[in-house]
Amino acid sequence: MTEAATSVPRYVATTQTPDRAPPSSVKGPIAWMRDNLFATWTDTILTLVALYLVYLLVDGIVNWGLLHAVWTGNDGTACSIKGAGACWPFISAKMGQFMYGSYPEALRWRVNLTYLLAIAGLAPLMIPPVPGKLWAALYLIFVFPVIAVILLSGGVLGFAPVQTSLWGGLMVTLVVASAGIAGAFPLGIILALGRRSQMPAVRLISVTIIEFVRGVPLITVLFMASVMLPLFLPGNITIDKLVRALVMVAVFAAAYLAEVIRGGLQAIPKGQFEAADALGLTYWQAMGLIILPQALKLVIPGIVNTFIALFKDTSLVLIIGIFDLLGAVQSAMTDSKWLSPSTPTTGYVFAGFVFWAFCFAMSRYSLVIERRLAAGGQRTAAK
Repeated sequence: MTEAATSVPRYVATTQTPDRAPPSSVKGPIAWMRDNLFATWTDTILTLVALYLVYLLVDGIVNWGLLHAVWTGNDGTACSIKGAGACWPFISAKMGQFMYGSYPEALRWRVNLTYLLAIAGLAPLMIPPVPGKLWAALYLIFVFPVIAVILLSGGVLGFAPVQTSLWGGLMVTLVVASAGIAGAFPLGIILALGRRSQMPAVRLISVTIIEFVRGVPLITVLFMASVMLPLFLPGNITIDKLVRALVMVAVFAAAYLAEVIRGGLQAIPKGQFEAADALGLTYWQAMGLIILPQALKLVIPGIVNTFIALFKDTSLVLIIGIFDLLGAVQSAMTDSKWLSPSTPTTGYVFAGFVFWAFCFAMSRYSLVIERRLAAGGQRTAAK
């Protein structure tokens, strides 16, 4: 090698050159749309048709709910103008009725305090980093129901009594849904275990309850509790109509929930039962420590689906004269002061949005629980 060749300077990289981003034709929004929306002529036509339908839907909602909506007014006069959209003053004027029904206005602070106490107990259970979950669970199971009954019903500790016939609106919807869920979950577990029991009497009773309740509509069950049940009670015994509705809703939901949980129990491998027997665990220890936690984890989507259906079915209590949120909206529509072509639609849209918000929140939170439990299972498997 010559001296001139050996004197040529050479560049040696001391750091790694950063990777370049992939071109937009391979990765990114454009590539995603090309692969998923416009991959073929059929996909392109379907995408354009879907976009047009979405445009029509959004355009109608925006025009009705925003651009042509009525925002101010003391009655339905402005909402009766030709071409007027949503009558939002009707919602603001009747908001108290929608939230509390006929509950005395001076005592509505008791309802608000009940909401705050419920949130104070639910927050530690629903937010993972918050400590004190055991105490929060004990508070919600044993302490909060007593406080809620005292605050809402009154009649003790100096609180003025409020008849349940005055309850209404979103307050009744939440009471019926909360009591139904709280009662249906343990009852559904008991019925599911009873249906799988080796004792013929227990299995027969569980199967009879499940099949009978699932075989009749909820409206029929509510009618039986409201109209027929008092006929079988002694004349000096009366049970509040709302309490009867709460019990029937819980039993109705428990029958469906029992089948969901039974599906989870059947999905557990037989080896898990044999392992519990090998450890010398009793039946209830095996179920509480090994079997049920796995079964409930498998059927979280079905459980949440049952709870969502229960929340929506609370509107059926209107049939027996209990005015929930939907009943309060329908009652408010009868006010001649707010008669207009758009008032009913506005009320139903408002009620539908409230129901959707609660149901959507439950479904999203269930996904969070599923991801957390799935991550925990992966970490356990990795170990």
